[in-house]
Amino acid sequence: MNQTSEQRPLRIATRASRLALWQAYYVADLLKSKSIERPIEIVHITSEGDRDLTSPLSEFGGLGVFTREVQKAVLDGRADLAVHSLKDLPTEQAPGLQLAGIPERGPLYDVLIFPQGAEAVEQISDLPEDARIGTGSLRRRAQMLNQRADLQMLEVRGNVETRLKKLDAGEYDALCLAEAGMVRLELLEQRTSLLLTPPEVYPAVGQGALGIECRADDSETASLLNAISDPSIKAATTAERSLLAFLRAGCHAPIGALSRIEDDMLTLEAVVLSGDGQERITATASGTFDEATEIGIQAAQKLLDAGAARLILTDDAS
Repeated sequence: MNQTSEQRPLRIATRASRLALWQAYYVADLLKSKSIERPIEIVHITSEGDRDLTSPLSEFGGLGVFTREVQKAVLDGRADLAVHSLKDLPTEQAPGLQLAGIPERGPLYDVLIFPQGAEAVEQISDLPEDARIGTGSLRRRAQMLNQRADLQMLEVRGNVETRLKKLDAGEYDALCLAEAGMVRLELLEQRTSLLLTPPEVYPAVGQGALGIECRADDSETASLLNAISDPSIKAATTAERSLLAFLRAGCHAPIGALSRIEDDMLTLEAVVLSGDGQERITATASGTFDEATEIGIQAAQKLLDAGAARLILTDDAS
């Protein structure tokens, strides 16, 4: 006996980390808030990035290290939609899928997290000389080194809880993490921290936002995801991802971006740095929400005109 549309479970594919599961259940609650009557199931997927917890992220040899296998679960019918941290999702759309949902955005910025009991630090310049900072991000590394060339930027892998354990064990003097993840896991208030904001440190493209994919031919699920999307956040992240795509830069490239929304106008600020942080190029572009893609391209072209191409780790090189 065939199930009706209302009886069929809506299956959400996600990585199995606590943060990824938070994101999946958050999306499930958003769908339920729209009076979705179908039961919702969570499908746990282990990604390549979850299995290899030792190799630096920049050496994985390609994009989508945290997204490919979650996407595959949707393509092969094990799930109906996939929930990603948008900053991890490659800008080139995977064949057979569509990015159909981008809900309200979480906190945008990065944050330095210090060991339990550490004294507060007011700014990057107050960090001890040669302080050891744990991060797997070339973008964070470059921007921190741009502020303090003496900092020791050390590789760190694992989920948020694993990283915090390494911090408290004395392997690092601080960790650089996304504020959104710390807030969503309700860990930020328990810690001494320093918020990192522009113009010193720009967030990643798509940071704080979720990207929800479904099959390209699944109009029913796409309609459900559109209903939980935020038009202004969709415009902002479209501009940011357009910037990244035009630069042909990978998710791990030393590129930061910040979208500002004011009176239905969108302004995109972007920065590209050398890996050692010693060179830094910025650009800005503005327009309406409908011009989001063009805004990203304009900002990218300004960066390229200023010589950014030689600083960027491209898709071909990653």
